[in-house]
Amino acid sequence: MLKSMTGFGRGSIEESGKSFIVEIKSVNHRYLDLNIKMPRNLISLEEKIRNTISKMISRGKVDVFITLNSFASNNAIANFNYLLADSYVECLQEIKDRYNVKDDISVSLISRFPEVITLNQQEEDLDKVWSSLSTPLNEAISLLIAMREREGLKLKEDIIKRCDYIKDCIDKISKRSPMIVKEYKEKLEKRINDLLNDTAVDESRLALEVALFADKVNIDEEIVRLNSHLIQLKETLELNESIGRKLDFIVQEMNREINTIASKANDLELVNIVLSLKNEVEKIREQVQNVE
Repeated sequence: MLKSMTGFGRGSIEESGKSFIVEIKSVNHRYLDLNIKMPRNLISLEEKIRNTISKMISRGKVDVFITLNSFASNNAIANFNYLLADSYVECLQEIKDRYNVKDDISVSLISRFPEVITLNQQEEDLDKVWSSLSTPLNEAISLLIAMREREGLKLKEDIIKRCDYIKDCIDKISKRSPMIVKEYKEKLEKRINDLLNDTAVDESRLALEVALFADKVNIDEEIVRLNSHLIQLKETLELNESIGRKLDFIVQEMNREINTIASKANDLELVNIVLSLKNEVEKIREQVQNVE
């Protein structure tokens, strides 16, 4: 199934005194560029998070935001550094004695000094944390993929519609191409007759000139390859895998054939058709840039 690389997903859970919120957004990128922003105490789970996402998403710039809120009362312990507090009190006492200032030492004052009272987080059971986190993570990934699939369906419909238009252009080029040589022969013959004033035309020389011209403007091979690429493009759209890079390659090859046809075109009508064809392929190329 064709998937876009643009999407958003959100998952959340609240249990055992904790709540996790996982938000994932993605945009187009040549490869998988995964960026995770999460609390520092979850860093050890980063590899599991990356593996979970990369198994389900193959391309795109993916930003992941994980929020952890803890409501438990026993997830941190306050520690009193009495040695440091003693040192602060001694310093304050020295200041009092040296400068004969008012003694206003209090518990609240001492407790506010750096590192006197510190909070130590209790060790988390990472297996339990992962068990909780994996639920909203998978939920967010599923919603992201669902949105990418919906966007992909729209892209597919648009690309198929443009493929049908391209096929019409190719058919017009196929019909017009043989007429160019015929018209060239008629114009050349008329020009020679006008110059020679009804003198007999050297048919062999005329045939040689026409043959050289026909070989120069022949685009049969390009048309065959262009039709083949168009078939490959439609078949690729039906594959149930990551197809963005393959589509991009096929479109590049189509542009190559169109440029060759344009360089050989020696006819205004054909040039106009080729310009329309090139414009339509360019629109497909822009759409393909957002396909996973």
